[in-house]
Amino acid sequence: MAAIIFDVDDTLYDQLTPFQLAFTMNFPNTEIPVEQLFKYSRIYSDEVFELSENGSISKLDMQIYRIRKALAHYDIQITDEQGAKFQANYQYYQSQIQLDPAMQEALDLCVAHHFPIGIITNGPAEHQKKKIKQLGLNRWVPTEQMLVSGEWGVAKPDIRIFELAEAVMDLKKETTYYVGDSYENDVVGAKNAGWKAVWINRRNHAESSEIKADILIDQETTIKNFLLSLVLTGA
Repeated sequence: MAAIIFDVDDTLYDQLTPFQLAFTMNFPNTEIPVEQLFKYSRIYSDEVFELSENGSISKLDMQIYRIRKALAHYDIQITDEQGAKFQANYQYYQSQIQLDPAMQEALDLCVAHHFPIGIITNGPAEHQKKKIKQLGLNRWVPTEQMLVSGEWGVAKPDIRIFELAEAVMDLKKETTYYVGDSYENDVVGAKNAGWKAVWINRRNHAESSEIKADILIDQETTIKNFLLSLVLTGA
């Protein structure tokens, strides 16, 4: 039977929503494309994520760095204090996040059809667990089947975190699907681990010609349709 393992950020909820609210609060009279600003911030976040994970820089330094570098694309300079205030507001709005209705339907389908499900998410353990609690994911996923990189000292796209999930959840590579939004972390990571990759490409990122997702979730192929196809084929 197929197993479905989910990412959290920008997969189970729309990460742009709390970012946009924090931006409006901190820069109320600034007219720039906020979604593109968000994309830049994620690029810079990935750039220094490993340094934050291994303790070379603090989590707050990483968070200030990513918003400062993103705003620099629009010739906006900010102080450390402004960066920290933005992050505090961003985290407040993250505490209000809600599960994407389509993803809730997907989780319900997984449970109804007895697909084993789990979570692999990158980030500091305490921070990610707050999101997991806010989204109410324990309703569908047992705690022991939730892997947070900050707890294990290894993060996507490193195949070791996928192998760890295999051991913890007794997964078979050939029947395990990973559902995520990040091409580099989720698609490349899952494929290199021998899993199938389901890409929720919310931000229209480019896909490399070398490694392709098995399933692309878009307006035509919904997460519900993908799961129903597994049910119909008896996967």
